[in-house]
Amino acid sequence: MRPARRRQGKDIPHSMDNGKVYLVGAGPGDPGLITVRGRQLLDECDAVVYDRLVPLELVVSLPARVERHYVGKISGKHALDQSQINELLAQLARQGLKVVRLKGGDPLVFGRGGEEALHLKECGVPFELVPGVTAGLAASACCGIPVTHRGRSVQVIMVTAHEAPDKQELQVSWDWLAQSRGGTLVGYMGVTQLPYVVERLLAGGMDPATPAAMIERGATPRQRIVSGTLVDLPRRVQEAAISPPALFIIGDVVALHRELEWVQPGVMAGLKVMVTRPSDQAGEMYALLRGLGAYVLPCPTIATREQDDQAAWEALAPLFGERTPHPPGWLILTSENGVRYFLKQFLKRYDYRALAAFRLAAVGAGTDRELAARGLKADFIPSRATTEALGRELAARMAAEPSGPVLRVRGNLGDDHVERALASAGARVHVLPVYATFTASWDAGLHTHLDRNPPDVITFTSGSSCSGLVDLLGSDRARELADRALIASIGPTTSRVIREAGLKVDLEAETHSVPGLVAALEQHYRASGAAPR
Repeated sequence: MRPARRRQGKDIPHSMDNGKVYLVGAGPGDPGLITVRGRQLLDECDAVVYDRLVPLELVVSLPARVERHYVGKISGKHALDQSQINELLAQLARQGLKVVRLKGGDPLVFGRGGEEALHLKECGVPFELVPGVTAGLAASACCGIPVTHRGRSVQVIMVTAHEAPDKQELQVSWDWLAQSRGGTLVGYMGVTQLPYVVERLLAGGMDPATPAAMIERGATPRQRIVSGTLVDLPRRVQEAAISPPALFIIGDVVALHRELEWVQPGVMAGLKVMVTRPSDQAGEMYALLRGLGAYVLPCPTIATREQDDQAAWEALAPLFGERTPHPPGWLILTSENGVRYFLKQFLKRYDYRALAAFRLAAVGAGTDRELAARGLKADFIPSRATTEALGRELAARMAAEPSGPVLRVRGNLGDDHVERALASAGARVHVLPVYATFTASWDAGLHTHLDRNPPDVITFTSGSSCSGLVDLLGSDRARELADRALIASIGPTTSRVIREAGLKVDLEAETHSVPGLVAALEQHYRASGAAPR
């Protein structure tokens, strides 16, 4: 069998010699609205080429091996023009890669997916079209507006309102649309052109009293709707300072909005919350924050990598051979990563019975929860979730009762408070590094998203997540963001690192875990009143 080819340091199986492009609709903004097929392809892809309005959570959660190419477009500023995007897709596929072209909404509804597919066809590159939930349907549904409704609307017309009025030959016949009856008109990209569109519809004979609405950032926690009649909608939109991305809906069904509105704003409604936690561990936090109405900014500042040291495990083998130890030792775990990576490596070599030689010590509630998720329970948790408290209190306990050897599981950045405290109490301490933490890498899309969406809240779940932010942005930019935001820390050790970095700490969780941190934010905003939209 021939060895795999290599590209940018990565092995590519020969079965991938013929690459393929999948044009995937990411949905309207809620990462949960991507299709099952779209999610499956993301999990399997080698490269992703994505737009500005794609839910960033879908991108940052991809494995590190996946190439990321940001091709977002902002009015007057494009990362790449359309012809360059077309050629990028073909080039990646020619290199034998499985490429996901990730587009907001549906790729074939004002998404230029057809143009990209035609280019791939001309280049002889295989492709697949994967539909998504388009914004026009999702935004209206999230505002309680059914685009069809018996007795009110039997047709839906989707139209781009982005054409300039001075264009010599307009493709949209507003006069004809004004004469349409018994239907709903959904207009994409229509904020700046709304006064012109309304003027044309009124001139074409549409009833000025027709219900109409403009929806900003539909199907996201920052969703806003302005409704009224056709004739007064431009004024209302201007007064509300609605900005893109937004779309308008015109038709009798808009009147159902007040009756069918079902989205209830949470206590953190519309707040932009930066989550610096590693993306492969942040899913729970994203979900908890979205449940409170927050707009999640997934900005992982650190990442972890497994370190499986065969020699170290072989040296420790005698510790796992004794099934009925006298007395038992201690297995010390000071992070959720430590639990995950230790058990992964341990269970490649032993089964759970080999842990009978140890009692389990966890630094705090988060580590204990990670153990519990794997059917294990901590025998000791210190009064404060710090390594200083763990070392001090466990040393005192060991002084009062006999103990066997101590196995300290850690990463490359952990401090040595536990080791020193227990060694001073006479314990035999063995150190086992099982993972490394390093600063994450951000592509242009993440930087752009953060620049356009400065956070209202920045959360840190470890000291290294704060250090990572400073490494990524520089101290001046990190301080600029922090000065304008509420800084929330998971616990005292993290708070100390934040302050050492020259940043403030506004809120510290009493329970040092992800749920505890989110609960502290919820309590803070309930006490302070409604969050800004």
